[in-house]
Amino acid sequence: MIYLPEEVNTALKLLNNAGYEAYIVGGCVRDSLLGTVPKDYDITTSALPLQTEDVFKGYRVIETGIKHGTVTVLINGMPLEITTYRIDSEYEDCRRPTSVSFTKSLEEDTARRDFTMNAIAYNPACGIADHHGGAEDIKKGIIRCVGIPDERFTEDALRIMRAIRFSSVLGFDVENETKKSLFKNKALLDKISRERIASEFIKLLCGKDVFRVLTEYDEIIAQIIPEVSPMFDFDQHSRYHIYNVWEHTAKVCESVDNTPVLRLAAFFHDIGKPHCFTMKNGEGHFYGHASISEDICRTVLTSLKLDNKTKDTVTQLVKLHDVQIEQTPAAVKKFMSRRSPELYYMLLKLKRADTLGQNPMVFERLEMLDNMKAIADEVLSQEACFSLKDLKINGNDIMTLGVRPGKAVGRTLQILLDKVMAGEIENDREKLIACAKDMISIDN
Repeated sequence: MIYLPEEVNTALKLLNNAGYEAYIVGGCVRDSLLGTVPKDYDITTSALPLQTEDVFKGYRVIETGIKHGTVTVLINGMPLEITTYRIDSEYEDCRRPTSVSFTKSLEEDTARRDFTMNAIAYNPACGIADHHGGAEDIKKGIIRCVGIPDERFTEDALRIMRAIRFSSVLGFDVENETKKSLFKNKALLDKISRERIASEFIKLLCGKDVFRVLTEYDEIIAQIIPEVSPMFDFDQHSRYHIYNVWEHTAKVCESVDNTPVLRLAAFFHDIGKPHCFTMKNGEGHFYGHASISEDICRTVLTSLKLDNKTKDTVTQLVKLHDVQIEQTPAAVKKFMSRRSPELYYMLLKLKRADTLGQNPMVFERLEMLDNMKAIADEVLSQEACFSLKDLKINGNDIMTLGVRPGKAVGRTLQILLDKVMAGEIENDREKLIACAKDMISIDN
């Protein structure tokens, strides 16, 4: 038995009492069978859209996509998408049907869906309605297309990305015929909007099985991000690495926290390596690869239409992932002052994952990273001064000492901040003013 929120039960009962079939369907049934709580619930029904609206006269009804049979009903503030059983016509843009026709058959409705695990319906009174073997595929951990895979992917090419995204997130294998069709039809992804590609790609990166999926479906990843192709099978010729560049990248993705920013930074951090490879005394080197990786990363993230905040944070992490920071409070304060504490901690996580993706002989670096985190924790716990806003003196104070408004004020404050972070002077207002006076008199 599947637990349903009161609002969902109400909707199903109202439709049933009015003489119509109604089931929850799709991801909410799949997630329930997997033992996770669904984020939202979709309902499918034999009622036509206008009949659905009539059933819910006492509720707020939004005609979300009425020409495709969908209305949204709000029950106790909970939005429920209710869609009439339908059959899709031909797909002309590899994304949406040109038209739909309504049917009275739940089996015909579920036959148009992408994967068997997403084609299961449920109603408390009738139980599970599974016309395509989805429940068994869930038990076996298999992703299988409903019907003929080529037809499903040519109808909606985004399903190619959805298949490997589900494989990464759920840890499921893709059934053999479905898998063959993924590779056969991968070029259809060129017809899908970059925003939709980005959404599926980021979810894939954040999956628990990201290493396997990136290495198993590298050709599909290269279809959406061609810049990764040079990384495949690129031997690093380094005693510090046991993986090639692509495998190393996949391992770093797997090893870092599964947040979008960190997984994206891990994915792009070494993308520039093949462009700057050199050999010296039998050892491979990649001088300047962080800068090249940053440039490629920014170009790709821009093409994927990611927001500026995400793009800026990811590119900063890529640029800085190889930077060495001294294990001293002064150096840590300086970094956090120039960047931010948040970026510092994210960089440590990326560096840790980068280390875990190398030869175990370098794992001693993990102790150094632990120490760098401990230093930062101590700095923050002491509410140490590491930014201009923390200084007990401001621009007005500097101008009162005779410095004209402009860049000189900022430079003076920055010098004072550097002295405080280095431990050369206390963050005390009177002492800072005295130090500023000395600096100004020397300049004059």
